[in-house]
Amino acid sequence: MPHSPSRYAASAFCALLGSCVVFGSSPKARAQVPSAAPSSTAPPSFVAPLPTAPVVDDRWLTPIPPAPRVIESWGAALELVRSRSTDLGTAYAQVRSAEAQARSALAAILPTINASANVPHHFITRETGTVISTSTANVRPITTPQSDYLAVNVSLQQSLINVQAWQGIGTAREAIKVQQLAAEDMSRIVSLGVATAMVSVVAAERVAELNRNGLRTALERKDLTARKRALGVGTGLDVVRADQDVAAARATIVASNEALRKAREALGLAVGLPQAVGVAASLKLDDVFAGAAKTCPHVDSVTERADLAASQKRLEVAARNVRNTELSFLPTLSASSSFSTTTADTGAALPSTWSIQAVLNVPIWDGGNRYGTLRNNRALRDTAGFQLEALRRTVTVQLDQANRNVTVAEDGLEVARDSRALAAQIDQLTQTQYRAGQGTSLELVIAAAALRQADISLALREFDVVTARLQALFALARCSGTP
Repeated sequence: MPHSPSRYAASAFCALLGSCVVFGSSPKARAQVPSAAPSSTAPPSFVAPLPTAPVVDDRWLTPIPPAPRVIESWGAALELVRSRSTDLGTAYAQVRSAEAQARSALAAILPTINASANVPHHFITRETGTVISTSTANVRPITTPQSDYLAVNVSLQQSLINVQAWQGIGTAREAIKVQQLAAEDMSRIVSLGVATAMVSVVAAERVAELNRNGLRTALERKDLTARKRALGVGTGLDVVRADQDVAAARATIVASNEALRKAREALGLAVGLPQAVGVAASLKLDDVFAGAAKTCPHVDSVTERADLAASQKRLEVAARNVRNTELSFLPTLSASSSFSTTTADTGAALPSTWSIQAVLNVPIWDGGNRYGTLRNNRALRDTAGFQLEALRRTVTVQLDQANRNVTVAEDGLEVARDSRALAAQIDQLTQTQYRAGQGTSLELVIAAAALRQADISLALREFDVVTARLQALFALARCSGTP
């Protein structure tokens, strides 16, 4: 009896799947079928040979070129950012500026010494006679005005009582502490930015790799669909859906590659380089976390965080500025000494003089400038107090959020793992049913897309946990170091 069309379809489907089922035979006959026919015996006409594994090739399967510079360790990243970060450089420049202002404030109580020399020459002169002695009637000629002589003057001034100047020195020293604390906080912010950027690069590389694997799977599924159609089992709609799945996979690769480039560029900017910077494959995120914890140790109280401590110091400096203005109403006492000598011969005056004097300065009225300065400094003091309270509230909420984000990220990771397991199970069952002719190509494509998305979501949730832990670490830490 000749084979029916269904027999030929089954034979073609067996050739596609690499296995066969003998239709219409008895259990005894099926049990007697050998697992491997001898080489001298020809296989039955309805048994197809095993198909070769599909070879897929696509230009989007090639990873993007590596970054021109790669960070090997957390220490290397920290060295780069400390030497090239403009934010850190600006912060430490402000520290040096505060130190310079403190030195200027110290000059108000230190002595000042000035010297001057004068050599006049007059073009229009007149000679007169001067009587040297009345007894002898000696007359000596004198040129008026005198010309071509040297006059030297040296003066010294020392502040004796100046309460405002001493107050200003203390205020300047407190201002140095403000800038040092601000530099510490900037170091914390920059370190957190570098650590987060490194995690983002690793996450982007992982997502790009998953998308390439998804495209490879989509291409293999496309080859499977094309074979089914060639054998008369599939339809044109199955092929179009497979092509659509491949196009969608390629689109995700384009987006993920660009995201990886931007992540590398962001890391480059974070470490102070105007180029893309990658992360070495040997670098583990646990090493980044351990290095960050060593660089920025944990503090016990929220008030010890650098930005809050700096804000508290700003309030103290603002209060001292109010006191400085109030002390400007007090009188000051200083002493000055002057020594002068000249080569001019006047005939009567001594050529050298030396004087010492005490100067008492009593401020009476300056047009209201000090009153205006006092009111302005009081307003600045109140503003600093409000800013401190607002920052304290913000930091308190940030700490709660940072600690809560760790729990949220871990819960999200657990959900993503369950979702990925379910997506993998659905994809496997869908493929099995599709090979058995029970499912549709639409179900196959939907299951594959869901699995790809679940893989990406799981990878992102894993990196979210690392990022959340880093933010929780830096939320209550103090970083130190010099550029």
